[in-house]
Amino acid sequence: MFTASRRTLSRARLVSLMVAASMLLAPLASPAAAELLLEKGDRVAVVGDSITEQKQYSRFIEDYLTMCVPDLQIWTVQLGWSGETAQGFRNRMDYDLLPFKPDLVTTCYGMNDGRYRAYDDGIGKRYREPMQQIVAACKQAGTTVIVGSPGCVDLNAWRGPSDVYNQNLAHLRDIARDVAKATDMPFANLHDTMMDVMKKAKAEYGQAYHVCGGDGVHPSANGQLVMAYVFLKAMGFDGDLGTITVDLAGKAAATGGHKILSSDGGKVELESTRYPFCLFGDDKSPNSQRSILPFLPFNQDLNRMALAVKGLKADKAKVAWGKAEKTFARADLEKGINLADEFLDNPFADAFRNVDRAVAAKQNYETWLIKEFNRTARGIEHQMKGDAEAGAAVKTLRARLLAKHDALAKAVRDAFGPVKHTITVLPE
Repeated sequence: MFTASRRTLSRARLVSLMVAASMLLAPLASPAAAELLLEKGDRVAVVGDSITEQKQYSRFIEDYLTMCVPDLQIWTVQLGWSGETAQGFRNRMDYDLLPFKPDLVTTCYGMNDGRYRAYDDGIGKRYREPMQQIVAACKQAGTTVIVGSPGCVDLNAWRGPSDVYNQNLAHLRDIARDVAKATDMPFANLHDTMMDVMKKAKAEYGQAYHVCGGDGVHPSANGQLVMAYVFLKAMGFDGDLGTITVDLAGKAAATGGHKILSSDGGKVELESTRYPFCLFGDDKSPNSQRSILPFLPFNQDLNRMALAVKGLKADKAKVAWGKAEKTFARADLEKGINLADEFLDNPFADAFRNVDRAVAAKQNYETWLIKEFNRTARGIEHQMKGDAEAGAAVKTLRARLLAKHDALAKAVRDAFGPVKHTITVLPE
């Protein structure tokens, strides 16, 4: 489990181009073209406070890495800790994070660091110094850090004056940005993106629609998808999940993990070893990923599985995929439609859910492993310092528990398999 990191310190500098381009962009603007931060076989750690320990945005990230870009074979771990500050993580990272030898770490601190009151310079100092130390320690280990800003509190659900605390969090956003810039690390602007999406969603759905959670702090599925979006974009993904081309006068073709099994005119049978990211839930519920899609370009930027149709003579055609069907204009089909966006209910949904359940089981175990076992083991090693037999017992138990973690990670990989599906194009 503890394989050596393949990065050198110079790897962190590869992200400097991305930092400069993304630092001051409008919240939803796509970062300038940059090299993907991940290589095949890399190890990713998702770190943060209780918002991370909710295991939603961390799960969405692992789902994406597992199913949307499977060729990368990324290993992922979630290390969220309820109530934690940047200093709290700095105090435990040598024990809880660095032994995993991650190649890339995402951090999300600041919500608790702001102390839920108006900003003052002391708050800034107590946030800046441990964040600098976290990045420095990771950099020393050859690890790239995506320095995430804090998010924001909900404009209506938050128990106090939301403008006061969001101004505090904006100060901490700027500090996170400065830490990233000073260390040539990428920056993930969660705060501005969540604020922008929240204002647009409330204008459409009403002020009771929360993006930062019913308590104003802990986002539901909608806000968690926004967070996953920001981090995945910071990793450098371009969202191209392959193209399927149907030629009504010839043969079909496919790229990006999709294989043609048979083709007969407008009917094409395929086998895919790459999934689109499947989104679930009610169209207007904050507990739904789908409800935030009108205000977040997740499908456009990260989730493009294209269908292009050639040889269509009619002005429009009906496309049937799984149990759903929709009609499109010829010009749109020739240019290419995004199946993942047009067909939210699609043939990958059940398989996607199966993998997601395996990811959830693994991440639930990770919370126990880090918060319960590691904390207890540290106490035992401190109390029994110099006792070789006690040290050996802890080492043996840790190895057994990590073996179980390996088994849960294997269960995720085993749950992911090829999906066979059929696309039919019928001219109208």
